[in-house]
Amino acid sequence: MPADITLEDVWKLFRETNQMFRETSQKFRETDQMFRDTGQRFRETDEKFQDTDQKFRDTDLKLDRLEAIVARTSRNVDDLTGKWGKFLEGMVAPACKTLFADRNIPVHKVHQRVQAEYGDRRMEIDILVVNAGYVVLVEVKSTLKVDDVREHLERLGQFREFFQEYADRQILGAVAGIVIEEQADRFAYREGLFVIGQAGDTVRILNDNKFQPKTW
Repeated sequence: MPADITLEDVWKLFRETNQMFRETSQKFRETDQMFRDTGQRFRETDEKFQDTDQKFRDTDLKLDRLEAIVARTSRNVDDLTGKWGKFLEGMVAPACKTLFADRNIPVHKVHQRVQAEYGDRRMEIDILVVNAGYVVLVEVKSTLKVDDVREHLERLGQFREFFQEYADRQILGAVAGIVIEEQADRFAYREGLFVIGQAGDTVRILNDNKFQPKTW
């Protein structure tokens, strides 16, 4: 032992070293407790994730059931809409003879659900009113919208391609609906189409006497 280092210095060094060990041991214990606490938090977090995952699975199951209900309801609505459309066609078709005769368009034949193909395209006419000089294409909807009128205008423009047997006739257009939305009747009127609507237990042409139909 060097002469300048006393026993007291050695004891002091031991005491300091021992204190350092104790402090280090305490830090290790604190760190170990931190790890245990962290592990507990991880376990709690994992349980929460598992619970959340179960909730997601339950939500997915509920969404699947909801989608099935929506799909079934949509099919029922489509079926009901189709039935309403057929019901309206059943009202409009027999009334066409009188309706158009009152507008100086005599009617010789009335056909329902007329179909034709041209190339790979297909066209269906709900009601086709025919006489020697005219054919009237009537589109029937339970709820008539502006888009329905636009589609019918396209149909009128393509009619001769699909029904060449009527190439010598003047083509007129009409739309019919139980419910008429979005001012579809005004739009149809401006585009030169007859508008047929419900009137009590029957149907009638809503256009006023000033109306001049467009021919295609």
